[in-house]
Amino acid sequence: MAHPLMQESIWFDRPKFEEAEYKYQEHVAAQHSGLVVQGVGLSVGVGVDNAEVLARLSAVEKENAELRQITSDLQAAVAKLTERLSALNTSTIPASKPSAAEAKPVQNGKPADKDDDDFDLFGSDSESEEETEEEKRIREERVAAYKAKKAKKPALIPKSNIIFDVKPWDDETDMKEVENAVRSVEMDGLVWGASKLVPLAYGIKKMQITCVVEDEKVGTDDLEEAICEHEDLIQSVDIAAFNKV
Repeated sequence: MAHPLMQESIWFDRPKFEEAEYKYQEHVAAQHSGLVVQGVGLSVGVGVDNAEVLARLSAVEKENAELRQITSDLQAAVAKLTERLSALNTSTIPASKPSAAEAKPVQNGKPADKDDDDFDLFGSDSESEEETEEEKRIREERVAAYKAKKAKKPALIPKSNIIFDVKPWDDETDMKEVENAVRSVEMDGLVWGASKLVPLAYGIKKMQITCVVEDEKVGTDDLEEAICEHEDLIQSVDIAAFNKV
């Protein structure tokens, strides 16, 4: 007697069920992920029912077309501008000429050297053959005025600004007498400035005094030595600051 399962048709219809399952999975994949199954493999595509994706693709294609058109217009404009510049360069720019420094007058077929004294500071670097007496006089007056102005310009005198620390012997020293003693030092090129008292310790104060000296006339060592000659009032002298003016 045959087995009951051999009477069932489900096993014989198995390929039909597999094909139905395959088509169902293909339909689901096409709706959700845009995957389209072809034959035994998979090919990636976009579902025609996805309106948002189609709209984005259409916008991108439109934007690309506009960019290509803009690029084409720019290239055409640059080409036209280059063509115009080339035409202007060839039609309006004169041939190069030798500079005044390179050009030299010729005498007897040989270049003649030009005297430096003939150089005009206020006009051309060569005297015109048609220059009138009046023009020559005006030019000479201008040159003379320029030289005179340059000669009157004062030379820069190097100077220095110095701040001295002047220390007394003790707190009983009269600081007003100390200041008068310092200011009594006179030298050519020395100008004394402001002064002030600065506390030291134990009631003793030092005096800071400013002066301006001409470097070529006054030496700092000579100035310190002259101040220290008042040894009954002054214990020591130090330079607190030194700056070029």
